[in-house]
Amino acid sequence: MTLLAPSDSAVLTQPDLGVLLDPLALAIVLGGTALSVLLRNRLGDIGRALAALVTMGRRPFDAEPLLAQVASLDRIARRHGLIALDRSVIEDPDMAAAVAAAVDGDTPEQVAALVADRVAARAERHRAVIELWSGVAEAAPAMGLIGTIFGLVRMFATMEDADRIGAAMAIALLATLYGALVANLVAMPVTARLKRLARVEAAERMRLAAPLALLATLERARKRDIAA
Repeated sequence: MTLLAPSDSAVLTQPDLGVLLDPLALAIVLGGTALSVLLRNRLGDIGRALAALVTMGRRPFDAEPLLAQVASLDRIARRHGLIALDRSVIEDPDMAAAVAAAVDGDTPEQVAALVADRVAARAERHRAVIELWSGVAEAAPAMGLIGTIFGLVRMFATMEDADRIGAAMAIALLATLYGALVANLVAMPVTARLKRLARVEAAERMRLAAPLALLATLERARKRDIAA
């Protein structure tokens, strides 16, 4: 029986990761996927899709801080009138728009509808980003298949050269691998995470509709009390 030297054993146990890297196969998959995304989406949606990657590590949206701010605005409005809310600093744009509408004299129904419309518009923007990443999950395996076909064609075209057959076969196999990895380890997890965050945010923001609509009733009630 032949015993392996320690150095030989180390060589056998260490994987050669270099064989898993093929620039041409990588270019076919990544370049083809990027081109597919560019052709199917607007540049603004692409920018938002890339920016969404930064938000994935954040906690899901919680409306409690905004509800607490609405309660504070309610106390101010009851004491000084809605016009006093003009001096309030409201960072959330949706809530700021609803408060401005209440100050301008919109009815509670109009304020609630404004909140719902802005939630729907935000959900539509989220949907466009989610669809983009879902498209990446669909395109990457397809580009991997194209790379596989390209590698096989190249292999059959060079059957007389044994060295070139191996390189062409590597392209065919690695393109499929890259496509599967991009779809299953990047695009699909991103899509699932963004869907969950968007669903939670839409539900949380709708909790603001009733308290913000209530603000619109305060000025009328205050004027009635003064008149009485």
